[in-house]
Order: sequence, then structure tokens, then C-alpha cells
Amino acid sequence: MEKAVHSSTTSGPAVPGEATKTGTSIIDTAASTVQSFAPVNQIHQHLCAFHFYADDMARQVEAHHFCSHVNEEMRQCLIYDGPDANARLIGLEYIVSEKLFMTLPDEEKKLWHSHEWEVKGGFLFMPGVPGAIQRQDLDKVAKTYGKVFHFWQVDLGHELPIGLPNVMMAVTRDGQLFHEMIQEAEKRFGVSVEGERDSRAYMTGPELGIHPLANGGGKGMKLELREVDIKPVESVGSVFV
Repeated sequence: MEKAVHSSTTSGPAVPGEATKTGTSIIDTAASTVQSFAPVNQIHQHLCAFHFYADDMARQVEAHHFCSHVNEEMRQCLIYDGPDANARLIGLEYIVSEKLFMTLPDEEKKLWHSHEWEVKGGFLFMPGVPGAIQRQDLDKVAKTYGKVFHFWQVDLGHELPIGLPNVMMAVTRDGQLFHEMIQEAEKRFGVSVEGERDSRAYMTGPELGIHPLANGGGKGMKLELREVDIKPVESVGSVFV
């Protein structure tokens, strides 16, 4: 049986496969000179936070978000297990304003987590950005909600993304995160959770308060796969023989 351990670095197992060949690198370089990569080039922000599995709080992962604004009320983030060039893409997160969150169906709200304590507690930060500057934006983030799925279970040492996507949640109070994981991050990025907590005391969360259905409605959540009948396109007939 696999043993879950919290992950806070990119020192996991190497991804299997041949090293990238010179010919492949040349083709990549040539393609990059004529393609725009417009969606990726919109990324403007690096946020470091900590996620836990929605069905198992003991499984915790350091998550590096590389985010772009869709508009003033929504961001979309690619999530890696570290900030380095060899980091693995492990998930994604959508971040919306309280106004947009309130338009969601009640069943959907359960998949979203609040950011108030994650921000005010000092557990979410922008590596390398002076505190006074990052707090200007994090004051806005504290009022938002996020929906996260992880596809690669790096905390189990998986060499490849195996299994179903996992719903992830964020910290909502003290005592939920491994202390040693926080200490490791503080040392590597030169930040102080306690110091930021004091500096962010003035911040507030959602105007209406944290919605009772957010954060899984206080219950664990896990995706399950089940077989269903496939509805064929009428003009094509059965999809499979």
C-alpha cells in the first residue's frame, strides 16, 4: 500500500523516458520563433501556497501557481510542484470573485475553497516580491474563492500522472498544515509566515462571509469513475464496434 507523505520540494523521482534530444530542441527553438504562445504569455504572477487532498488532509502539497487574469474578477493558474524549470505541471486552479462565486449552483459551490485564512494566515505568498507590494494584491485574493484539481500525485512519488484528478482544498484555520513543511518553505524563499500574518491583520475576507457550502461544505470530497452508456451521434451510429 502506498504511503502518503507531504511534498514541499521538487526532489521527487525523475520522470521516466529518454533525455530530450538535440534534434527535438532545435525543432522546439525554431517553432518558438514563429509561434506566439499568447495564453501562456499572459501569466503575470507566481503564487506559492499549500493544498491538501479534499478527502485526506494528511496529504499536503506545496503548490506553485503561475496565474493570468481573465478579467478583474477571474484568474486562471497553472500549478507546478516547484518554481524551477524542471518542475512538474501537477494541476490547475480557477480563482473568482465573491460576486461570481455567488452565481454558481449550490452543488458547484462545494468544489470551491475560500482564500481568506490562507492569505491572512500568511500561508500564501509571492516568492521574491516585497511584502508591501504583494499585500496590495493579496488583499483582493483574500476575498476570492478557488477551484483546484491536481492530476499528478507527486506526494506519493508517482513518476507519471496516474489515476483520476483530485479535488484539492486550502487551509481554513491554524493547525491544518505540517509545521515542518512551512518551515522548509520559509527557509527556501526567505519569508516569515508569522511576520506576514501580522502585516495582513487589516485584511478582510468575502463581504458576505465565507459561504457555508464552500470548502466542501465541511465534508470530504473525492472523484470516482463509473461506467455509463455512450450516447452516439445519430448520423454516425455506434461509436464502438
